[in-house]
Amino acid sequence: MRLRHVVCRHGRLEAVRGVDLEVRAGERIALTGTNGSGKTTLLRAVLGLHRQADGEIVVGGRGCRSAAEWAWRRRACGWIPQRPAAGRFPLLARELLASSGDLAEARHAAERLGVGALTDRPVSSLSGGQLQRMHLARAVGCVAAGAGVLLADEPTAALDFAGQEKAAELLTALPVTLLVVTHDRAMAGRCDRTLEMAAGRLREVV
Repeated sequence: MRLRHVVCRHGRLEAVRGVDLEVRAGERIALTGTNGSGKTTLLRAVLGLHRQADGEIVVGGRGCRSAAEWAWRRRACGWIPQRPAAGRFPLLARELLASSGDLAEARHAAERLGVGALTDRPVSSLSGGQLQRMHLARAVGCVAAGAGVLLADEPTAALDFAGQEKAAELLTALPVTLLVVTHDRAMAGRCDRTLEMAAGRLREVV
């Protein structure tokens, strides 16, 4: 993954300012920083979910200049959103897992994360921690289905300490390039590099 001179705006406000970043295949990067520093916006820009973005973002050697290339990008990148919303529609947990592209692997991960017995429940009935675990399991299914990059935004925030440890172990063991926004020191400690964002700018933590 390569980012060159990436700038993201919210209206007239620059949330991300001239970010350059090179991530090697299989590398695990922890992205830290205070709330409002631009971390989530940067991840959303990589996925194409933040439209007010300029600069170059290349994943797997491919940019995004067409609808087909954006479709490829979204298959190539697994995504764990910050504070995932259950929504108001009657989506079952197993349907959420199936959307990963590999239901069997996602179900297996759900078992490992302690929510395997909840897959027939509507996601709206799950607690915050249970829903977080389902999204973690879905991400495992995405990787099994061929995603080479995983973008995770505070994937352990809704979990207790034991759950954080298990989730960090699972995520960092995946055969994937990982970019994870986190305030969890245990998660950051499992990564190859830690970067910090402040006021939209990026620096490496020494």
